[in-house]
Amino acid sequence: MKLKPFAKLPGSLDAPKKIAANKLLASMLIVFSLFISHASVSAEESSPYLYILGVVQDAGFPQTGCYAEHCMPAWENSLLRRGATSVALIDPSTEQKFIFEATPNFPDQLYQLQAEASDDRFDLAGVFLTHAHIGHYAGLMFLGHEAMGASSVPVYAMPRMESFLRSNGPWSQLVAFQNIELHSLTDGVGEEFDGLRITPFLVPHRDEFSETVGYKIQGPSKSAIFIPDINKWSDWEESIVELIRTVDYALIDATFFDDKELPGRDMSQIPHPFVSESLELFQEFSAEERNKVWFIHMNHTNPLLDPSSEQSKTVKAEGYNIATEGLRLRL
Repeated sequence: MKLKPFAKLPGSLDAPKKIAANKLLASMLIVFSLFISHASVSAEESSPYLYILGVVQDAGFPQTGCYAEHCMPAWENSLLRRGATSVALIDPSTEQKFIFEATPNFPDQLYQLQAEASDDRFDLAGVFLTHAHIGHYAGLMFLGHEAMGASSVPVYAMPRMESFLRSNGPWSQLVAFQNIELHSLTDGVGEEFDGLRITPFLVPHRDEFSETVGYKIQGPSKSAIFIPDINKWSDWEESIVELIRTVDYALIDATFFDDKELPGRDMSQIPHPFVSESLELFQEFSAEERNKVWFIHMNHTNPLLDPSSEQSKTVKAEGYNIATEGLRLRL
């Protein structure tokens, strides 16, 4: 049905005034939309987020002593090198930043964090450790008096991890010189930071010197789990499937892709869950649930480090994600 134009009513605007009024209304709408857009952007820019600093297994990529075909390009081109797994939590609204893991690549990763969230504004409010394997705590040495000579950097650790640092050099010297200030964590008990909650939870792993934990990180709108190291999913009393369903992001152990990755070694003796096993376990996930998963902590042999590999293409085609440095996940 074709609509008829309104008849001109007594006292209604004539054409020139109507055009001017329409222009004014259009201008007001543009200003209003810009205000709403700016407010939305400002809210996003002020919300806390995770920032990925490293994605490789403890020794980084290329690995020490590896001169195989997959390692050589990175020895010859430093731009191809990748750091050990580390995640930052940045909160622009409170001007605080945190690091999960103090890796052997700590100097470079601290610089990355400085570039992302300048020390002129942001306080390093804490370092959270998962366990006592070299890729997860060795970087603390750079806080010592031979390097930064830091003062009372808060370091959060579980009881055995804390005892290990206090009782063994050179880590005990960091405590004695007050380069670091140790804070005790308790399984399942969250630490509160102005609207952020960081909760450690015990996971099964090789615990020669300390227990091992993952972390649940809760922001004002979204939450994440960070489990860089764990034994097979079946060894854990918790269900990783159900846990992933309760959060928005799951950064999980992807050390090895499958049991063919290390020729000559009995990989049944390697406790990590293979990515291939995780894919099978998660096969009932919806597309939305699959999109929560971010594979991280990849060994230097893992084909997921190569975005052009068939394995990488398969993982992405099935709706999962592979963590990369510089990734931001809003909380």
